[in-house]
Amino acid sequence: MNDLAERFGMMIHSVSILWRRTAQVGVLFLALLGSARSEEKVYSGPQAGEKTTPFKSVELRGEDAGKERDIIAEHKGAPTTLIFVHGVERSMAPVMTVLDEYGQERKDVLKTEFVFLSGDRLSSQQHLPLVGQSLRLQSPMSLSEDGVEGPGNYGLNKECLMTVIVARQNKVAANFALVQPGMADAPKIISAIAKVVGDTNPPAAEALRGRRGPGGARMEPGQPKERRRDMANRPKDNLPGAAPTDEKIVGLLRRFNPVRSR
Repeated sequence: MNDLAERFGMMIHSVSILWRRTAQVGVLFLALLGSARSEEKVYSGPQAGEKTTPFKSVELRGEDAGKERDIIAEHKGAPTTLIFVHGVERSMAPVMTVLDEYGQERKDVLKTEFVFLSGDRLSSQQHLPLVGQSLRLQSPMSLSEDGVEGPGNYGLNKECLMTVIVARQNKVAANFALVQPGMADAPKIISAIAKVVGDTNPPAAEALRGRRGPGGARMEPGQPKERRRDMANRPKDNLPGAAPTDEKIVGLLRRFNPVRSR
C-alpha cells in the first residue's frame, strides 16, 4: 500500500512539473506574440512615393469659414504638411503646437494644414474653431467633407488619432501614422519636413515649443526685449505646448474625439 502511494505521489509530482513547464511556455509564447504585435507597423494614408490626390474640405475659420476647399489644388505642388486629426486629446496639444510653430516659421516655403475628421459636421464646425483658438493654432484648419473616415482615396486609419503626411510636388516624402501622438513624435516629423524645404539646420522640437512663449503666444524674433522679458516672467502655470488644464479647454478637446467615443 505504501509502495502504491509513493508511486502515485511521484506521478502527481511529475504531472505538476509538466504543468508548470507548459504554463511557462504558454506565458512566453503570449509575451512573444504581444511583442510582435506591438512592433507591427501601423499604416494610415498614402505612403512615401505615392501621390497626394485632391480631396474636399470646409474652411473652419476666418472670412472663408464654411467655404469648400481643395487643398492639393491650392498648393500647386508646394512643400506641404497635411495633419489629419481623427480626435483631439490633451496629450496631443504639444506636438500640434510644435508642428504649427514650425509651419509658421517656414511659411514662406511651406504650407501647413490641419484637416479634422468627424462624423458630426455641424457640431465640429461650431467647436473646432474654439479648439484652434485654445491651442493658438495659426495654420489653416478645415473639416473633411468625407466624415470620420476622411477622404476615401487616402485610406486613413481611424485608430490613428493623427496622420501626418509630408509632401512635395504632390508626392509623399514621409508618412507618420500616430495612434497616440505626443512630443516624442515631434523631432522625426520636423526632420522630415525640414528635408522637403531644404532646412539643413531645423530647430529642435523643444526650442519650437519654447518659442510659443507662455500660454502659446509666439515670440517674434524682432519683438522688443521688454515685451519678451515680460512674457518670460509671466506665471508659468500653462507652459507652452503643455497639456491644457483649463476645464473649458479640456471640455472642448473631449467633445471632439470621435475615435475614442465610438
